[in-house]
Amino acid sequence: MNVFLSELIGTMILIILGDGVVANVLLNKSKGQNSGWIVITAGWGFAVAMAVYAVGFIAGAHINPAVTLGFAITGITPWADVPLYLAGQFVGAFIGGVLVWLAYLPHWAETEETGLKLAVFCTGPAIRNTGANLLCEIIGTAVLLIGVFGIFNANNGIAAGVGPYAVGILVFAIGLSLGGPTGYAINPARDLGPRIAHAVLPIAGKGNSDWGYSWIPVVGPIIGGIVGAILYQALFGVMGFAW
Repeated sequence: MNVFLSELIGTMILIILGDGVVANVLLNKSKGQNSGWIVITAGWGFAVAMAVYAVGFIAGAHINPAVTLGFAITGITPWADVPLYLAGQFVGAFIGGVLVWLAYLPHWAETEETGLKLAVFCTGPAIRNTGANLLCEIIGTAVLLIGVFGIFNANNGIAAGVGPYAVGILVFAIGLSLGGPTGYAINPARDLGPRIAHAVLPIAGKGNSDWGYSWIPVVGPIIGGIVGAILYQALFGVMGFAW
């Protein structure tokens, strides 16, 4: 149960801060409106770091199904624990989306464009191309897993307290470099949980939840996470991994 609760809380914090920064930048009459992509990517990087610091000591704070599956494939996480990790992540992401809606409650009605409201909760492509969008999510998530394995490889000698901060920098870098085509979901729970919240919440003038695209930020990160983990293991091994 500690795994479920820690992943729920960690992923909830991730979404509150991550979707929160998007709301701050996109919604009308927010004090951060139009502050730009750098603010969004920095906010997401800090969100990851803070979520891992908050609950990482309990069960590692995967806060991402792609990370959990990558760890399971390489033998770091027992397969028996995977359902608890995934359940906590998706539930926490949904709750986080609800809390962001509440935090910005007066701003939804003030924002006319439905696409901006949806973008607070989940990702969407800059150019809609199924193959290219899927490939971008695969590449971004593979880089995430390779980076995480590298950060926590004991041979690098990174101090225990610095690891979560380094992961935040990694997510910041992915957003800056690879976030343009799809908005870099790189996390199935981060995208699907809040998308469901968008679908069920009484958001003023919200429009549709773009379910036709929704499988890409789920399937792409799962494939990318597994590919990145297997690639790192094949090249360097994971015997020195110290999560």
